[in-house]
Amino acid sequence: MVTGDNAVTAQAIATECGIYTDGLIMEGPAFRVLSDEEMNERIPKLQVLARSSPEDKRILVAKLKALGETVAVTGDGTNDAPALKTADVGFSMGICGTEVAKEASEIVLMDDNFTSILTALKWGRAVNDAVQKFLQFQVTVNITAVLVAFVSAVANPEMKSVLTAVQLLWVNLIMDTFAALALATDPPTDKILNRLPQPKSAPLITVNMWKMIIGQTIYQLVVTFVLYFAGNRILGYDPHDATQQKELATMVFNTFVWLQIFNELNNRRLDNKFNIFEGVHRNKFFVGITILMVGLQVLIIFVGGAAFEIKPINGVQWAICLVTAFVCLPWAILIRLFPDEWFAVIAKTVGAPFLAVYGFLAKLMGKIGSMFKKNKKNDEVSEETKAGSEKTASSTPGAMFAGQGPTPEIILSESVDGINGNPTIQIEDLEKGRT
Repeated sequence: MVTGDNAVTAQAIATECGIYTDGLIMEGPAFRVLSDEEMNERIPKLQVLARSSPEDKRILVAKLKALGETVAVTGDGTNDAPALKTADVGFSMGICGTEVAKEASEIVLMDDNFTSILTALKWGRAVNDAVQKFLQFQVTVNITAVLVAFVSAVANPEMKSVLTAVQLLWVNLIMDTFAALALATDPPTDKILNRLPQPKSAPLITVNMWKMIIGQTIYQLVVTFVLYFAGNRILGYDPHDATQQKELATMVFNTFVWLQIFNELNNRRLDNKFNIFEGVHRNKFFVGITILMVGLQVLIIFVGGAAFEIKPINGVQWAICLVTAFVCLPWAILIRLFPDEWFAVIAKTVGAPFLAVYGFLAKLMGKIGSMFKKNKKNDEVSEETKAGSEKTASSTPGAMFAGQGPTPEIILSESVDGINGNPTIQIEDLEKGRT
């Protein structure tokens, strides 16, 4: 707590608010004369700063940020503006706050109620979680779709992917539109405040997210490739029967889409807890969009044959698609049971060669890009120089007659006119031969 009151009053208020426990209490005059080393030593223990000036507040905020802390400041007066501007997040009061404080802050509490800060915290964390949920879902779909399309096209004698262009467009619609609306609309809960805050250096895709992404990608690839490459032997289909082959391709497409629908439920949680349906009844968008995706997928299978190049399938085939896709839910439980520390070690060991190759390619492409930029810059300088030269040439005397043949010759006679005393100027036209 930073205040202009004396130390006794400040300690009493801070104790009542639960800010002061057994930490350090300092006054502004003593704080501002500390050296940088002394400030770095005492600031982590500081709980109350009394009799402080606006500059003391600003210095305290700047030092906390230099120590790696994320700093939020509340204030309502003009003297709070420097600290509000320096802080990572500034909260000002909408009713009693000055215009200077409002301009210097990032968030204005319109009702002057400190409980609104909790609302801001909850929604901030909810938005961050929504972005991570969508990324976890989208990266999984992207990796799986690309590998399935590439491998199936390479393995096919006609270089045709098992997923057609229209089918991939439908998958892309699920991935980019429906999933974004469904996963980004979970309202915040009070439980979201129980976890520790994430540091600013925390990656957007965490180790736990990569674990789920890799785990679900492996399962989806295994299921899809088994159906595509071994489906004929498992189901007893004739490889030369066009109808059965179209049914098998339809099953691959149907299973792939249902894998994404069930995996969307997995992505509602970013931690290692198992209850993926927690609070789902409070998110009407998620329920409605999931029902819409299920209905559209069923409709596509039965009536979308011409556009999607598929064929309606029977009940047994539907059961195979749904059961194999549903298994991704218990598979997610096994993924969550796998320790994050073990996965981090494995990922670091396996991914080291890929990171080395990526770093080399990044440096190589950076050098190539810089060379192109340098050549482009030199060309621009040359064009500017050429344009300047042409402009200079066009402004010289006689340039206007450049396209009009020989320039008339001007002869200055040495004789002087006796009447006026002025030199005589004769202009000779060389082309016509007259003066």
